[in-house]
Amino acid sequence: MTKHETEIAADDKVPTIEIVREFDATPDRVFQAHVDPDLYAQWTGPRSADTRITRWDARTGGEWAFTGESDGGSFAFFGSFHEVRENERIVWTFTYEGAPDDVYLETMTFEPLEGGRTRLRSLSLVQDFETRDDMLKSMDIGVVEGYQKLDELLATREAA
Repeated sequence: MTKHETEIAADDKVPTIEIVREFDATPDRVFQAHVDPDLYAQWTGPRSADTRITRWDARTGGEWAFTGESDGGSFAFFGSFHEVRENERIVWTFTYEGAPDDVYLETMTFEPLEGGRTRLRSLSLVQDFETRDDMLKSMDIGVVEGYQKLDELLATREAA
């Protein structure tokens, strides 16, 4: 398994965060790991937290909610699926229950690469730079470790 870096970039002019990550799996497999609640719960977030899905309707117009649980407590998130285009694109809102006014809109695209690989691009837009900067603080662990867990899940599912 190739070790891929997670690129996280913040724009200076617009309160956005772009994440780019490659995976050694086809777009349909990476997409499935994002829309299947059982798979999503296995890889999202840091290694120190367990994810419990409480609502999941991964279709255009559907809604979702989950709780991340760790020794430090629990953190609930919720949102809606604005668009789900199979194996190509997901547009969804994402809200932390502890800050219900800080909603962000995220667009993910699943780009096929040579050799059956995928480049996942995620662009998140929030209402202000302060919210964006707060989000960035947790991404080094939550997003990076989550994608490492996704690599492991995809490799395990390939071997099965």
